Amino acid sequence: MTEFWTTVIEFAQTTTTRVGGQLMQDFGQVQALHKPDGSLVTQSDKWADREIQDAIASTFPGYGILTEEGNTVFPGTEWCWVIDPLDGTTNFTRGIPLWSISLGLLYRGTPVFGYVYLPALGQSFHGFWQGTSGLSTPTGAFCNHHPIHVSSDAPSHQHLFNVCARSTSVIRPGFPCKFRMLGVASYNLLTVAVGAAIGGVEATPKVWDIAAVWVIVRAAGGSWLSLASEPFPLSPQVDYNGRSFPTLVVSRKELVPEFTPFMQEL
Repeated sequence: MTEFWTTVIEFAQTTTTRVGGQLMQDFGQVQALHKPDGSLVTQSDKWADREIQDAIASTFPGYGILTEEGNTVFPGTEWCWVIDPLDGTTNFTRGIPLWSISLGLLYRGTPVFGYVYLPALGQSFHGFWQGTSGLSTPTGAFCNHHPIHVSSDAPSHQHLFNVCARSTSVIRPGFPCKFRMLGVASYNLLTVAVGAAIGGVEATPKVWDIAAVWVIVRAAGGSWLSLASEPFPLSPQVDYNGRSFPTLVVSRKELVPEFTPFMQEL
């Protein structure tokens, strides 16, 4: 692994561990407010966002930053970090231990590295995706630095499929799996990457919800299907605050036809 990628991984791990330690002190102790788009935010979200931005500026000067709680306009820089400082705010405020800190690193608008940390579970996920970038990157997806892969099983009623609160329309007779609703977009899709679920759907994820997970799912062998417009590459000077990217993730591409008929309303 090159010195650059070693620096990237160490930065992501050190920064999310430090920020996550403080968030654990606030976990279940803070109140949330409604943002104009209807989503929730706490002072903990805002603090974490500032801390991560400052850390990026110190370690990666000149890199762009796109963040849910700050600059939502993609600056068009060659390299750009995408931050979700606290994914799963409702869970966080209610003392439910499913919430995460998410960092994605984009090269020319497309994610090539993703890191997601769940402090309350003690789990970290990371992965690399070279794609068509031309970069020399490491390979693979990992949970707590152990390689992970999607499931090779066929769907059955003994297997799990994750939905979000806005995608419950897929719950109809004939669906081949059991449903789960985890309340955090990143973990919803990461459970597919680690082989715990066969698939998952998110109806209204934003760029910061999916930038890191997009990499990890693909690196683990999963199939990512955008149900509307493709999220990447991002376009320079576009404000992504009001843009959602409905997404279906399944463990392998052969399963896409089995699940897409249930996604029509999304």
